[in-house]
Amino acid sequence: MKNLLSTKEVAQLLDVNEKMVYSLIAEKGLPGTKVTGKWLFPRHLVEHWIESRTVNHPLTPSPLPAYHGLLIVAGSNDLLLDKTIALFNRLYPEHVAVFGNLGSLGGLRALRRNLCHMASSHLLQDDAEEYNFRFALEELGELPAVVNFCRRQQGLIVAKGNPEDIRNIADFGRPGLKIVNRQPGTGTRLLLDRELKKAGVDGSAIDGYQNEAQRHLDVGMEVLSGRAHAGLAIKPVAGALGLDFIPLRWERFDLLIQKGKFFEEGIQLFLGMLHEQPFMDLAKGEEEGYDLSMSGKMVFPQEAKSA
Repeated sequence: MKNLLSTKEVAQLLDVNEKMVYSLIAEKGLPGTKVTGKWLFPRHLVEHWIESRTVNHPLTPSPLPAYHGLLIVAGSNDLLLDKTIALFNRLYPEHVAVFGNLGSLGGLRALRRNLCHMASSHLLQDDAEEYNFRFALEELGELPAVVNFCRRQQGLIVAKGNPEDIRNIADFGRPGLKIVNRQPGTGTRLLLDRELKKAGVDGSAIDGYQNEAQRHLDVGMEVLSGRAHAGLAIKPVAGALGLDFIPLRWERFDLLIQKGKFFEEGIQLFLGMLHEQPFMDLAKGEEEGYDLSMSGKMVFPQEAKSA
């Protein structure tokens, strides 16, 4: 297949020896899959892997016009974010907020290209503590303003009653278990791959690893329908669909904004909502999957108290 590269071809593409390719698989997450005992590499995923590690991207002229009422948010999707955008449109009918579901990394790239006003992201860094800073620095060349939208709980979505007795990520390596995944570039996919590596499980050998859902809700629907036994998603999805949830970690879900656009009217109206009761009320009934204690607070620059 023309879209699959051998180890030798990847080594030639990267201008390294073949032994280095195996190191990149183990240590840097070079995407590949083992078929009949040998490694094969989807070309488009290798190219995506190279692009995601590119630094010092050239700046591009802004295609965004001066703010005139259209607020564009792009990046990682979230049930509460969807409701908040609808609330914004209801409270401020002279403005329109729209969302582009591009995944966390896609949102940062849209922000870099000035295609959106705010990027939503939850990319976990190597220290397993901080979120988004390293990725934003690599994509943008400098840190933008970072405002917390919420904290939310990530974990394993399983069928009601957990009939497969799934307890943790390591169980994904069990024969006969089928999962649903998220697409590359999403914070959830990054988290899953990280946890699989910690558990010593080869993702490419898991049935369903290549089955990629576009939204957290889609992960839940795959489990609800029985097409998958489990998938990684946020807790409110389990509550909305009547599924069981195995918690993994609380994560910080942020809004990233280019500093030159931070004080534009639509952005300030949206951030201001995060301190108001109507926004707080949106999280009720989401089965305790959200923590709004940081919502609207400035994460970077850290000396600022709030948006």
